[in-house]
Amino acid sequence: MLHHHVYRVFLRYAERALTLEAQGGALVDAAGITIGQVDAVRVSGPRLIITGQARADRVGVQRDGHRHWVRPAAAAQSGAFTLDVPFQPGPVDLVTEWNGEASHHRFDGIDPRWVARARRALVLPFVTSLVRLAPQIWRWRRHGDLGAREAVKERLGLVPRSYAAQLRPELLRPAPEPAGFDKTVTLIMPVYNAFDLLRKCLERVERHTELPWRLVLVEDGSTQAGLKDWLRGWAAARPDLVHLLENPGNQGFVRSVNRGFERARDWPDDPVVLLNSDALVPAGWAARLIAPLSDPTVASVTPLSNDAEIFAVPAICQPAALAQGQGDVLDQAAWTLGVDLSCAAPTGVGFCMALSPAFLARVPAFDEVFAPGYGEEADWCQKTRAQGGRHVCASNLFVEHRGGASFGSVAKQTLLARNGAEISRRYPAYDNEVQAFIQSDPLTTPRLALGLSWAALQQGAEPVPVYLAHALGGGAESWLQARIAQDSAAERVSVVVRVGQGQRWKIELHTPHGVTSGLTEDADVVADLLARLPRRRIIYSCGVGDCDPSALPAHLLAWAGQGPAAIAGGAQPIEVLFHDFFPISPSYTLLGNNRVYQGLCASDTNDPAHHSRRPDGQCVDLAGWQAAWRPLLEASRQITVFSPSSRALVAAAYPDTAPIVVTPHAVPDSIPRISPRGLRGGSPVIGVLGNIGPHKGAFLLQNLSRDLAARGDGPRLVVIGQLAPEVSLSPPSLVHGAYRLEDLSGLVARYGIGAWLIPSVWPETFSFTTHEVLATGMPVFCFDLGAQADAVRAALKEGAPGGILPVPTNDTVDLAPILQGFQARIEPDPTLVSQ
Repeated sequence: MLHHHVYRVFLRYAERALTLEAQGGALVDAAGITIGQVDAVRVSGPRLIITGQARADRVGVQRDGHRHWVRPAAAAQSGAFTLDVPFQPGPVDLVTEWNGEASHHRFDGIDPRWVARARRALVLPFVTSLVRLAPQIWRWRRHGDLGAREAVKERLGLVPRSYAAQLRPELLRPAPEPAGFDKTVTLIMPVYNAFDLLRKCLERVERHTELPWRLVLVEDGSTQAGLKDWLRGWAAARPDLVHLLENPGNQGFVRSVNRGFERARDWPDDPVVLLNSDALVPAGWAARLIAPLSDPTVASVTPLSNDAEIFAVPAICQPAALAQGQGDVLDQAAWTLGVDLSCAAPTGVGFCMALSPAFLARVPAFDEVFAPGYGEEADWCQKTRAQGGRHVCASNLFVEHRGGASFGSVAKQTLLARNGAEISRRYPAYDNEVQAFIQSDPLTTPRLALGLSWAALQQGAEPVPVYLAHALGGGAESWLQARIAQDSAAERVSVVVRVGQGQRWKIELHTPHGVTSGLTEDADVVADLLARLPRRRIIYSCGVGDCDPSALPAHLLAWAGQGPAAIAGGAQPIEVLFHDFFPISPSYTLLGNNRVYQGLCASDTNDPAHHSRRPDGQCVDLAGWQAAWRPLLEASRQITVFSPSSRALVAAAYPDTAPIVVTPHAVPDSIPRISPRGLRGGSPVIGVLGNIGPHKGAFLLQNLSRDLAARGDGPRLVVIGQLAPEVSLSPPSLVHGAYRLEDLSGLVARYGIGAWLIPSVWPETFSFTTHEVLATGMPVFCFDLGAQADAVRAALKEGAPGGILPVPTNDTVDLAPILQGFQARIEPDPTLVSQ
């Protein structure tokens, strides 16, 4: 059986990894007139993607009497279109419609033989991956480590890969007091307009620079009234500190900096700092910025900032505006961080960048090819890298940057495109190095720490939601992503502490600007980071997959400032969500070891499914499990469930806890009603929607498919989704694979589906799939369990077709009621409806 299991995993791997492409061709209407062109027909994973241009009102793919339509882009002269449909080998029937007239265009599409060859080519990389993943596979299969399982799925590409860097605890401790250089710091500042910011910038330089300093101001032909006169007066009042140079006209940033470099050669041994007139330095900034230059291999140093490309906070390469005073608060938080001089970046960022005098002597000027600006510091950094120089971050310093004040956003984008192309031409590896830096993000620890401090500022008096979540996907993850998207749309932030993904903890900071994530095995690191949120709301979403789940409640209480290990900030609100029944039993579906639901178990049960084992081997029985979780529930302000049946179960397991509130999930309203195809004649086809694991009825479907095959009269199952690889269906039943909700009409037509079966054998807390199939208007059958039965029962009362079936006592089901309701499809049979 093992080789069948591995083969089915391979088929899923191949489905996602498959890439093929076929040629398109001209689109010719019935009169022989060319009305467009198909540019490409390609397979990407389980999808067939057709791109082209057409002079038409609509373009569609026709299959099994169903058409998937799109409208060509009206704004594009060429009428560009993209069709994205489930992949099916063989010819493609494309349809164009113009003024109500339809034309059919047939293309060869993807030959099934190409698919077979492509799959064979994937066998070797698949086997190689399995060998490399052997330790994780062993932990999963031998010890039931769900985190190892998710790591295997991620590495095989069966689920989207989540990139997160290792968090480094030592960087959450303050760096040694910077010694700096025993010399004066030379600051070079080009000036062009931005009068208001200029005054703020200079005032801060004078007030906040704690080292001896001199400033070379290069006025670059500003046009704002009064700026030049004010600047002359300001410089004249500080003759020993300020050296004002005036360009005869606007020369641009690069040439202005080069004039400053030329003047700075009067002090060849002193460090030089490039400072934009829209950079607002905080108190005590200079020593922290230049301290890394004491390492003779360091050529440049850049601080963290709200707008500094790869040095940006809270999300890499994403600017984030700050309110008045927030930059200084963030710099106070940066003082508590360490600095890693071994972390070299491909470039510095010139808004506030310290330059080594030794490397500036070797490369004494910016290349004026990049005039008026952007890209010049990347060129300088690449040249000094070639001479052994490294470019590092002063992660214990945060400098606010009001970016783009001089050039304006449109001009900036034009310059970035032009000069970026020149950098790519000169340094072909540069773009890949930057992308590698972004992906690995060696600055994750300080970026995440300051990002959390930033999050606290953005939320103001509103607590930041901190979700404890798993990495298993499904309905709980869909709910969480929708909640995060809702927060982001409202310019709010969210924090997710995720378990079961490579390492025990993954901390994700979700902001409107992007996501910053880090991994750690150290619970103290998580606590230290969350303590940066003075106001936080702890929300338990789901902890399935954690390596030590009976300890989770104590961690959650500590994060909420409660219990013996409470972190700073005082008591914070807690909410517990029941996406499953994990707080009631280690068997989060409440199924026993025999995969059967028999209600809530007594606390003294001997069923191993309701026992847990800690990493040290200690067994936690059901009584110990519930004793660990009860304090969290009692400390909660609210317990949220998503169906009436779940409320009854939670109340029975934990009476006298926080109020239990029923809040059903919102369900998509975009699913069209579908006419069941299987009722027009032919053998019945029963559809099963979703990814089906054992608790969702995978073994039941396996047995049911065998019963259907033995009947010999043609009924079959079609699973629209994935089936657990340890089970298989007997022909003619089959598994379609991955799908999207918008595919349902076409898939019902393709397979002739006449009714839906929800085979789940546990009392679901909420069943998105049940609501989705009910929305189609087709007959729906489920067992008398949980939220799925709640939903179907409510639909039956409204006259919907379908029925509720007796709960199976093993992995078998009586097919007769399903086929009876399927064939009749009049009013629901009253005997099938549980009262």
